[in-house]
Amino acid sequence: MADTYDLIVIGGGPGGYVAAIRAAQLGLKTAVVEREHLGGICLNWGCIPTKALLRSAEVYRLASEGERFGVSPGALSADVARIVAHSREAATRLNGGVAFLLRKNKIDVIWGEATLAGKGEVRVAAPTKPPMLPQSPSPKTRLDHGVYQAKHIIVATGARPRLLPGLEPDGRLIWTYFEAMKPERFPKSLLIVGAGAIGVEFASFYRTFGVEVILVEALPHILPSEDEEIAALAHRSFKKQGIDIRVATTVTGVEKKADSLVVTLKPTDGEMETLEVERALSAIGVVANVENLGLEALGVALERSVIKIDGFGRTNVEGVYAIGDVAGGPMLAHKAEHEGVTCVEAIAGLDAHALDRSRIPGCTYCHPQVASVGLTEAKAKEQGLDVKIGRFPYLANGKAIALGELEGVVKTIFDAKSGRLLGAHIFGVEATELIQGFVIAMNLETTEEELIRTIFPHPTLSETMHESVLAAFGRAIHV
Repeated sequence: MADTYDLIVIGGGPGGYVAAIRAAQLGLKTAVVEREHLGGICLNWGCIPTKALLRSAEVYRLASEGERFGVSPGALSADVARIVAHSREAATRLNGGVAFLLRKNKIDVIWGEATLAGKGEVRVAAPTKPPMLPQSPSPKTRLDHGVYQAKHIIVATGARPRLLPGLEPDGRLIWTYFEAMKPERFPKSLLIVGAGAIGVEFASFYRTFGVEVILVEALPHILPSEDEEIAALAHRSFKKQGIDIRVATTVTGVEKKADSLVVTLKPTDGEMETLEVERALSAIGVVANVENLGLEALGVALERSVIKIDGFGRTNVEGVYAIGDVAGGPMLAHKAEHEGVTCVEAIAGLDAHALDRSRIPGCTYCHPQVASVGLTEAKAKEQGLDVKIGRFPYLANGKAIALGELEGVVKTIFDAKSGRLLGAHIFGVEATELIQGFVIAMNLETTEEELIRTIFPHPTLSETMHESVLAAFGRAIHV
């Protein structure tokens, strides 16, 4: 007799383990099938370790600017091995934390590769490479393989780096973010293809440590999903930092040499250019892991290479659900976690609320940071909305002046008729922390009048948010 569960989650990443924990809280007998490591790409090779790398870069940058704050740090040096070790330590610590949470909630972990074997059945086979087993196992850490049964099955298998033909990673000269996170040394020059969040963060990291960075984007501006005004400010800032940015440009040829690459670039309006770089990083996004799961045999519908779901994670096949990257964008860990909770609460019969994709914040942890939620100015106008727009610069904020971080702006977009907050966009230090104030405001359907009447503490960077709202209605005080 196969082991039976109320819920089996395929994938132990942010969406999967959070869904499993919520299910256990609601009394469902739950198991997670994981082939490699708890926490998924985000915790082990994405969100967390990259922020540790960027923290090292921030410390290095601040130390290099110490004299303007009256501090002389002496000769600076960067120990690549220690920087990478700090990043890996952060990932390892959180990986163990996920194992603890699963154990605490009495969730079984089945180590292996899963396929949908039939209605309510999951077949688990041995993983293709040894999994990273936690030191503290779950109540029933299983390495036995076979068929397991569950009334409900959530697919949370995440995504992997997208490959660009002609720029296929080889782990040495051409990197994905895996190799970019653990360099043995800093290359003299690095070509980064793709100027979305991943590309921009690595451009910021490597440039801080003196690497010659060439950032290439096929679309007309970097950070294509961001408000164009904010993207333009970031472009200008990155160029001042010495990052060579090429927009509306594609890579048309790559020739490998002994320890470098000769790359041919083609601007949309311009002549081809050839340059030599030590290393290249392919950062053109990710693709969902939908293969070899048995989806086709069970009749699970795909749309644009991701699993098609409704607002509660339900697929077209009863009892099969999908969350996170495998279910489409935005491919962000916090979106996956929220989907996991929503999906499980719907399964349990609670009054769950469908995911509102318009209220999912996006964050890029470069320097200065970029963060946003809701509509861009262009999207709001495309929808025919009459908008009021407020802007407030960091250089007029007391806390920013004290920090020596004058570069930045907060931009808010309101519906002129209702006062509804349509979108907020921040470029500047700690933007990724500030944005949540606007996310909460949107979620509570706050109007401009309520935001204007809100008291913001002084001196804080958050005052820029208040002033931006005031500016949208002609009431800014400090500019």
